[in-house]
Amino acid sequence: MGFRVIKTAIAALLAVVAASTLGISSAMSAALLAILGVDVTRKRSLQTISARFFASLIGMICAFVLFSIFGFQHWVFALYILLAFPIITRAGFSGGIVTSSVIVVHIYNGGLLTAHAMLVEVELLLIGLGSAAIVNLVYMPNPYKRLNAIRREVNELLSQMFEQIARTLHEPAYVWDGEEVIQATAKVEQGHTAAKRELENQMLHPDESWIVYFYMRKQHLDSIQNMMQLVAQVYSKMPQGDQAAQIFEQLAQDVKTPYYTGKTEKLLLQFEEDFSKTRLPVTREEFEVYSAILQLCRELEQYLKISKRDKARNPLLTQDNKVK
Repeated sequence: MGFRVIKTAIAALLAVVAASTLGISSAMSAALLAILGVDVTRKRSLQTISARFFASLIGMICAFVLFSIFGFQHWVFALYILLAFPIITRAGFSGGIVTSSVIVVHIYNGGLLTAHAMLVEVELLLIGLGSAAIVNLVYMPNPYKRLNAIRREVNELLSQMFEQIARTLHEPAYVWDGEEVIQATAKVEQGHTAAKRELENQMLHPDESWIVYFYMRKQHLDSIQNMMQLVAQVYSKMPQGDQAAQIFEQLAQDVKTPYYTGKTEKLLLQFEEDFSKTRLPVTREEFEVYSAILQLCRELEQYLKISKRDKARNPLLTQDNKVK
């Protein structure tokens, strides 16, 4: 049973109890409106509820006019749809079309167009949608445990990727299938979706730390895919390849830390200094491999710049104890 189902049940019960306590007829209609008002996030819930409330008001006005002129005939309801739906959509409340239809059907079944009948419909709207709003605003499940678990999985997959790159540099004959990249991409997308949902639940002081983190990892994955293409061009073993592999072995450890250690950057700077002192390649094979390794390190440099920038500005990544 999902948490949203439980919230919906509570909202429906609250609406029925409130409507019955106030002595409003058709209390179950309030429950139906409450069911339609429950949503997955606080912000989305408020948007949904406001759209459904104003759409219902527009629908009531249209229904009042049409039923007053033509009476309570079956074909009048079809005419209502042709007239009211475009108006509601143009007003920007298309999400409330179903709710407005429920209200109009209730008016049609009641067969009354008195001020009291209209007031009852408004009361049902306020009770039903209000109950849904209360349930949504009072409690939303804490997503941090799930988000932190996704982050650990992503970091572990990134670590495995760098170990694979290091192994390929040590052993050019080794073939890496890149499965970790596919898995990490799916996890990052999953995390980014969950992070956006959590942001919609923060009403007063939105914290974009999770959004920043998963966006950073998206950029990292793009960079890693470029690295994979360059590593594939290192088809023979070179001392520089072994030295570059050590950098990626260090990065495989650093990527798991919540802060920027600078250890990989230090090794990369030392490598670039040593590389500049290396004799120029003599054969075409040496030139191609040297070039691929050098470009690989340039790509790694861009990767580290992204990490250094985003980890420095992101409190989520500099204070890991904030995430439980």
